[in-house]
Amino acid sequence: MEMTITFTVNGAERTVTTDPERPLLDVLREDLGLTGTKYGCGEGRCGACSVLMDGERVPSCVTPVSEADGKSIRTIEGVSEGDSLHPVQEAFLEAGAMQCGYCTSGMVIAAAALLERNPNPTDEEIVMGMNTNLCRCNGYTKILQAVRRAAQKMRR
Repeated sequence: MEMTITFTVNGAERTVTTDPERPLLDVLREDLGLTGTKYGCGEGRCGACSVLMDGERVPSCVTPVSEADGKSIRTIEGVSEGDSLHPVQEAFLEAGAMQCGYCTSGMVIAAAALLERNPNPTDEEIVMGMNTNLCRCNGYTKILQAVRRAAQKMRR
């Protein structure tokens, strides 16, 4: 049975009528055309599908769209402000913290959420904050450097 669900995505109110158990990822990609969020493992373990729901990181591949009803969702498309990149996005570019790029949107979402909660994380806190995001190319050293650099940018 379909349900009408209204939520805010990247600052814009959106309404969809769909199966309430359908994954949020599918609605974002297929219904709303927000393809920056990626399908990875389908089990909520790799982080490629990460989005922020009311400021908390969630795996959109296993989150039923019904859980988004009345909430605010931020995807990779909504991380930057206008034409300016978010400091995390800038730092990822500067550090070369991507190889194939498949995990990057989830990594940026995770790093942005971490730095919004903790603007001065230790390396251990960065690792813990990013621990559910997997990089198939093993670019973790540069990712750690990028998060450190983004933290410095955000503190300025």
